[in-house]
Amino acid sequence: MKSVYIDVLITVNVFIDFILILCTKKALCINTSFKKMLLASLLGGVQSLIALFPPLPFFLNIPIDILCAAGIVLCAFGKCPFKCFIKRISVFLSLSFSFCGIMMFLYNAFKPKGMEVYNDTVYFNISPVLLIILTLVCYYILKLTKILTKGGNGSGVCKVEIKVNEQSYFFPAKIDTGCNLVEPFSGNYVIIAEQNIFDDYVPDETKTRIIPFESLGGNGIVKGFPPDKVKIDGKEICKSIYIGICNDVLKGDVKAIIPYELVKISE
Repeated sequence: MKSVYIDVLITVNVFIDFILILCTKKALCINTSFKKMLLASLLGGVQSLIALFPPLPFFLNIPIDILCAAGIVLCAFGKCPFKCFIKRISVFLSLSFSFCGIMMFLYNAFKPKGMEVYNDTVYFNISPVLLIILTLVCYYILKLTKILTKGGNGSGVCKVEIKVNEQSYFFPAKIDTGCNLVEPFSGNYVIIAEQNIFDDYVPDETKTRIIPFESLGGNGIVKGFPPDKVKIDGKEICKSIYIGICNDVLKGDVKAIIPYELVKISE
């Protein structure tokens, strides 16, 4: 085993893990804070010290990788239902393996010095500038691959980002051609979302509107509020929109419904 500098090992893996956490967040539209992501990447940097252990057999490397990924995901995104937790771990591991594969290809192709892999942990004894460049290359390759394989809104799900009171919320929303819900007085479109997406948000009662609906398995009302800014698949919507809050109405991983006409406006 060649010389490994612990400070370089930890710093490199903190940076890489932060990028992987960011990719996972964007892929699954998870609402989390920069502080949690940073703490999780620091945990990943500490976990990289596994590289200093004697070579581990393959049957130990896999469960250790899964446990490390579980710790990072839990720290970065917090608690969630078990199925959702497994999905987040799977996406994080898939991105990690893809990242390592791309890095290996780049290094085998250009053969720069300073790269080592110990116990599935990447070590780069290279300049910080080159590390940043290579990591960004991997990030945009992964992003391009996702765009090409999903083909826009073909999956029937779009990514929604709303900003209210300087706080941003990210979540996936199912595109529903049968949902034409609007705020009755203004006629503005309404995005229906589960309350747990906005657990830390207290709406201003003076701006809250009562919105009747007929498309969620019956008749009823939801409370809606106007966000400060809305983005659909990264494109900002200039038209005024309301967010309608419901409780335990939407089942499955997607906890929001967005009108098809609103998606068309963003294209």
